[in-house]
Amino acid sequence: MRALAVEDDPRIAANLNAALSAAGFRVELAGDGEEAWFLGDTEDYDLVVLDLGLPEIDGLSVLKRWRANGRTMPVLVLTARGTWQERVEGIEAGADDYLPKPFRMEELVARARALVRRAGGHATALQETGALSLDTNRMEVAVHEVPVKVSALEYRLLAYLMQHRDRPVPPVELLEHLYGDDDAREANALEAVVARLRRKLGPGVIGTRRGFGYYLEQT
Repeated sequence: MRALAVEDDPRIAANLNAALSAAGFRVELAGDGEEAWFLGDTEDYDLVVLDLGLPEIDGLSVLKRWRANGRTMPVLVLTARGTWQERVEGIEAGADDYLPKPFRMEELVARARALVRRAGGHATALQETGALSLDTNRMEVAVHEVPVKVSALEYRLLAYLMQHRDRPVPPVELLEHLYGDDDAREANALEAVVARLRRKLGPGVIGTRRGFGYYLEQT
């Protein structure tokens, strides 16, 4: 899962990065509204955590611009001002959830996971497709209810395929959501990860539709 965390306080930004990374997200950071608007308008994210009190452009204006341009990624809004009027304004502008400061990182991660689940059509943390099941709270994988140990990168790949289980996911899209800007993004690196997972999970879990991408088998 690829997340954008928009926060101008370096300490909070670092904590967001650490907490979301530990929860299985590949995190990118933005420190002002101008950068946030550009990234959110030109890149695809599975989640955005957006502080409203930003320099350059305030967070509410950034959110309104995204929604006006048809950007539909889930947005969790953070603010130091927790009045009900501001919460209503944020929700009406297109926020999916709202968290006033100060907050516990555990609650933020729980809300982030819930937003991503709902965006993918999942009601609970236990997600199942065919023989594969993922517990997104515990970050655990099982095939036919038998636990399978996977790496963080392998888990992110499975979670993204589960999130988009209704279609084949092109390799280029998977690369964008799995790797940071400084990491290797060659197709053969992705093929190696998929090959390792197929050995661990066995046949009938990850399929390939030639010319379209990878998908999770439904039966």
